[in-house]
Amino acid sequence: MARLLIEDLSRRFPGRHGRPPTQALEPISFTAGDNDFVAILGPSGCGKSTLLRIVAGLDAPSSGRVLLDDVPVTGPGPDRGMVFQSYTLFPWLTVHENICFGLREKGVPAVERDRVAAEYIRRVGLVGFERHLPKMLSGGMQQRTALARALAPTPKVLLLDEPFGALDTQTRALMQELLLEIWEANRKTVLFVTHDIDEAVFMANRVLVMTARPGRVKAVVDVALARPRHYTVKTSPEFAALKARLTDEVRAESIRAVELEGR
Repeated sequence: MARLLIEDLSRRFPGRHGRPPTQALEPISFTAGDNDFVAILGPSGCGKSTLLRIVAGLDAPSSGRVLLDDVPVTGPGPDRGMVFQSYTLFPWLTVHENICFGLREKGVPAVERDRVAAEYIRRVGLVGFERHLPKMLSGGMQQRTALARALAPTPKVLLLDEPFGALDTQTRALMQELLLEIWEANRKTVLFVTHDIDEAVFMANRVLVMTARPGRVKAVVDVALARPRHYTVKTSPEFAALKARLTDEVRAESIRAVELEGR
């Protein structure tokens, strides 16, 4: 049984100030199974983030549905954790308190909250920063906190919307390795939106390429690279071949997106 089912999902935004409505997503269907790691690529404006927000329950589809373990998604819930590109931490809470937030919402007792938070603080390398506020942290440290906060309530599905897009190249690479290390240990179902083709190939089991708006699935590319993955796989011929194929797919849609904008 597929853990996550996206079935004939579409999203149409109403027009404003006399403008016509925008069809962000055409009917789109795919599944993400238990322990699956699916990356989603596509040109800007193709509906990648909209799709993720609908799965998270932060937006509602115009048609179709999302099922998680056969249960319809109708709103946010602790069975889905989300990490955004921006550092969406509560600025008035410490690292420890941010990570405890979802646990508190689930009614987890204080002693257990502290234990779980301490474990994730250790796993993301923030020991010694437990009492720091977000403004006292670097961008990479803030995203490590956000990742720990999303994982602490043990969601079934982890949703990541370009979580490393605002980081410098080296920090981004280290965060990719950290996320894979945590995923190898927990094996949660992951949907990972990114613009970075190298990142998609390095992280995922499968890559979904979306068309220019209105977004739909253009191609599904399996990534058969061995796990666990070491960063040196990025220099392998197999990696290069996958990157070349995906580059062609995404480039064609990016050109189409520019042409559509010019009309």
